[in-house]
Amino acid sequence: MGAIRVASAAFLGVAALTCFAPAAVASDDDNHYVMSNGYRVLPSTVAAGGEVVLEVDRVTSGCRSSVRVTSGVFDAVVVPKGSTSAVAVVDRHAEPGASYRVTFGCGGVSAVKELTIAAARPDPVRPEPPRGVHAGEGGSAAGFDLREIGLGSALIAGSVAAAYRVARRRTGEDGG
Repeated sequence: MGAIRVASAAFLGVAALTCFAPAAVASDDDNHYVMSNGYRVLPSTVAAGGEVVLEVDRVTSGCRSSVRVTSGVFDAVVVPKGSTSAVAVVDRHAEPGASYRVTFGCGGVSAVKELTIAAARPDPVRPEPPRGVHAGEGGSAAGFDLREIGLGSALIAGSVAAAYRVARRRTGEDGG
């Protein structure tokens, strides 16, 4: 009986860590820690010479100070302490189709996002007539992520275990 309690407590602890551990901290190519949530480059694909908005979600990122944003495709920009965004102008001579790293720096923590330069526009093509609508993903797995699937599996396993335990107790009462 004690082993079941220990195993249950261990399982619940691992499940809680898996579900609620901060997924925001990851490692980039240079082995520096990066905070990927709370920072955005809009749009993520832009034409050479265009403008991008550099957004900082102060709540999600946890950054309360000014944020320095750098990239090889635009001059360094600072998002001031009380602001949530700044605008950067992309270099006119940026290579079409290339992807550039955009680094957000706040208090020693970095976030890395990608900015793609739009490819040169091809010759205009006659538009095709509409063919109908795309109705969506469908099925029962559309839109689920791994955490939701794991949590659902844990709930199902727990309910099966509880039903088994109740059934075993009743069998013992009836037979004795």
